[in-house]
Amino acid sequence: MRNVGKKRLCFLAAAMLAVTLTGCGGEGEQTQGAMQLIQNLDYKGALEQLNLAEENGENARLVNRARGIACMGLTDYEQAAAYFEAALADSNGLVQNVDFDLNYYLAAAYTKNGRNSEAEGIYDAILALRPGAEDAYFLRGNVRLALGNYEGAKADFDKVISMDAHNYDRLIEIYEVLDYYGYGEDGQAYLRTALESGDREMDKYASGRIYYYLGEYQNACLDLEEAREKGGVESYLYLGRAYEATGDYNYAANVYNGYLEKNEGNAEMYNQLGLCEMTRGEYGKALEAFQAGMQLENTTMMQTLAFNEIVAYERLGEYTQAYILMGNYLNNYPDDQQARREYEFLSTR
Repeated sequence: MRNVGKKRLCFLAAAMLAVTLTGCGGEGEQTQGAMQLIQNLDYKGALEQLNLAEENGENARLVNRARGIACMGLTDYEQAAAYFEAALADSNGLVQNVDFDLNYYLAAAYTKNGRNSEAEGIYDAILALRPGAEDAYFLRGNVRLALGNYEGAKADFDKVISMDAHNYDRLIEIYEVLDYYGYGEDGQAYLRTALESGDREMDKYASGRIYYYLGEYQNACLDLEEAREKGGVESYLYLGRAYEATGDYNYAANVYNGYLEKNEGNAEMYNQLGLCEMTRGEYGKALEAFQAGMQLENTTMMQTLAFNEIVAYERLGEYTQAYILMGNYLNNYPDDQQARREYEFLSTR
């Protein structure tokens, strides 16, 4: 099963922090329409719209920018990089905000495509012109870890923390990327230092999450119970996961269901509920949760939910249905090798 509980896990997600789907200004009508299609996850439709934008003579830089974003959505990172490079090459020589925007995108495409040295070079260039760009330090730290440069990454992360010691979201992201690369203890040292700082700006939501990543789940539950009153989806997700970590899956399921009963549907919440129900052996309830998440519009979690739906059918012994769905899944996500192996397994059942 695919648990995206560590949704920030990974520098790949972090590499998109600086990337937004908003326009840059100066976009023509067709380009604006394409950006809306991208918001709706219709990347192929966006590319078709952008061909019309090009034919109509709309701003070539912004057309290529949008094409690159659409290709990122299609996981075609090489083509995405080519479009961003083309957009940058169209510069009039004056450095504008759109140039920084494009460089962040290009670095993200390089990172996704394993071209970390080139990504690092882009962040170097950004920081040479904007030494106060906190995101660039953080993202460069990510790629430096990917390149095996721990000391360089640590220097970047230290810089980020010194720039905003109260940004606990970013602190947790730093922990997660360090943990991903095998430096979890060093990441926890950052967390513990923050916890012991006596910072009055640290609320129960922040301390509860920090306790969670420190593995102090009882303390996490206590603080997150208070934070739950804020009603935010993240508060509920962390609280439920903390209870799962203590082995109390029944209460965790109640936390997730409690949120869903009082708020709009949330794909990540449905997925987490489904995973929790799977652990409890409630495969029918798990299937219902995954399918409810799939009914939501414009979810970025469709692939995860679709895969977990298939696993739920397997656990229910409905192998024929799982096999059919896996075939459909691979049509949509042909690069998923884990799914391909599972498909071969299902063909024998």
